Amino acid sequence: WSSRVTALPPSPCRTSIAPSKCLADLSGTISADGSSTVGPITMAVAEEFEKENPKVKPTIGISGTGGGFKRFAKGETDISNASRPIKKEEADIAKSNGVDFLELPIAYDGLTIVVNKNNSFLNKITVDELKKVFCEPGAKTWNEVNPSYPNQPVKIFSPGTDSGTFDYFKEVVAGKEGKIRSDMSVSEDDNVLIRGVEGDANSIGFFGCAYFFENKDKLKDVAVVAKSGKEVHPTPETIKSGEYAPFSRPLFIYVNAKSLAKPEVNAFVEYFLDNAQDVSDEVGYVGLPKEVMDVVKKNFKDKKLGTQFIKADGKSAEGALADIYK
Repeated sequence: WSSRVTALPPSPCRTSIAPSKCLADLSGTISADGSSTVGPITMAVAEEFEKENPKVKPTIGISGTGGGFKRFAKGETDISNASRPIKKEEADIAKSNGVDFLELPIAYDGLTIVVNKNNSFLNKITVDELKKVFCEPGAKTWNEVNPSYPNQPVKIFSPGTDSGTFDYFKEVVAGKEGKIRSDMSVSEDDNVLIRGVEGDANSIGFFGCAYFFENKDKLKDVAVVAKSGKEVHPTPETIKSGEYAPFSRPLFIYVNAKSLAKPEVNAFVEYFLDNAQDVSDEVGYVGLPKEVMDVVKKNFKDKKLGTQFIKADGKSAEGALADIYK
């Protein structure tokens, strides 16, 4: 990812970090884990941050959003990268372990449906057709999805079940009670999914838009048919506007509140938020609008704890990021 990230402006000394201490004087470690979707953004920020602060060593794991939250809720990591909001049960475990956290949206993503580059029959798809492909019992051949499609076996490549991308896709396509079929090739590594779809003419898969944008020469994206009937491809414009529905989604970092007592972690998060818009665009995602990022920065400055995506009744909040996150 380093070759795709432009140099960021140098960070000034910030007296809020520690008295008489510039960022160049910082040392220590920062641990992050979680989403393979958010990982490239955090890695790009970490790379630039480490150039200015060579004594600080960030380590970034890719265990999927769910896997990251498991570690985060035990207090094992400073930052959890997430491609979905934290769930009630995850927040409850964190609370039981004395882990308070800050919830910080950092970018938009468009979950992208992809097929083999040589696929000539699948150019658009509806959510109902996605259900036929991905939900139990699942179409075995493409003509079971649509009679005009060829009588060829359906081969599916999917993020693993610990992935926030999988969770989001399942919620949109299968719903709360539906089940995703089990006979899929799964991996937490999106590059494995890319190679799988690239190597099978009858394959289909999904992952974050940045991985597609980076591999346009290898794969073909499938337009999603909106409720209006319009065929919409994932682009920075359609993702930011919400037109790429229902697969536009916010991405997050969650920060252990206790970790912010460490100057290197506090400085890193501040640096992350200052540069999130530019880095997200460079890496292939979509930066948040300024008015939303201003709220994120204020919540960080005020050390606002907890999640805004779980309602008082324990259910998940639904709607646009700007309407939920205050």
